[in-house]
Amino acid sequence: MVDKVLRKLFVFLVLIFIFVIFYKWQTKMMTSLPVPKENWLMSQVYRKNTLNSTCLKNNFSHSQRKLKHNVATQIFVEHNHKFIYCEVPKVGCSNWKKIILLLTMNLSRKANEVRQDLVHQTPLIKKLSSYPSDYQDKLLNSYTKVMFTRDPLERLVSAYRDKLLHSEPYYSIAVANKIKAMFRENKNSTEKVTFQEFVNFILTQKQDDLDIHWKPMFLLCDPCNIHYDFLGKFETLEEDAEHVLRNIGAPEGLHYPNFKITQGWYRQLQLPLKIIGISLT
Repeated sequence: MVDKVLRKLFVFLVLIFIFVIFYKWQTKMMTSLPVPKENWLMSQVYRKNTLNSTCLKNNFSHSQRKLKHNVATQIFVEHNHKFIYCEVPKVGCSNWKKIILLLTMNLSRKANEVRQDLVHQTPLIKKLSSYPSDYQDKLLNSYTKVMFTRDPLERLVSAYRDKLLHSEPYYSIAVANKIKAMFRENKNSTEKVTFQEFVNFILTQKQDDLDIHWKPMFLLCDPCNIHYDFLGKFETLEEDAEHVLRNIGAPEGLHYPNFKITQGWYRQLQLPLKIIGISLT
């Protein structure tokens, strides 16, 4: 009797093992296949419709409004391919700047070969704010405009890890000390700012005064009033970037570099996230 039960259990476990292997193989095959252009274009229609309904619902659209200077400073212009990219920090913007630099200089190199510090300092990458307002409008009306977004909580995690946990002096010292002064009894504590303290600090600030690394994305790029031709997502960045690059006529050998997604930090928060419609599963 025991042997019969053990045989059944063995067969059951073997079947589960085979199913898991098949499922993983099938998933790998499906995700490795290129997404048909028609399906990708349909995803763009869905994203734009979602954006438009959200803008209308919240009354964020304003006709005949002049482009704000702080928005123009977030937008980069590449003339050779008539390409406009709005920078949202913590959404793969450094790699996009590398691509823009290569396009501007007509260099046939891989984007990951360009030094990270160079793209944040070079005068070769032009901002929209460097042009007169009437020319800004002309560029916005004639160039291909692109904006990439990211899950807001994931973006917040990335900003916290990059700016508060690492040793960049302004954030890890100046901003960190300001946060400690607001939320700790011991103002001279040497322990790093916690993610909870970081979020509490952000909640005390006015949206317009927030640092660009955690400022709401719609305030950075104004997508309710600038009608972007392509709306990319960090979660599908490589796929979206490939379609964008081919659309603007970038060299065939130029691709967006691989990246990794940060996950999990927002589980530390003692906030009723489900109340605001965010699932942690």
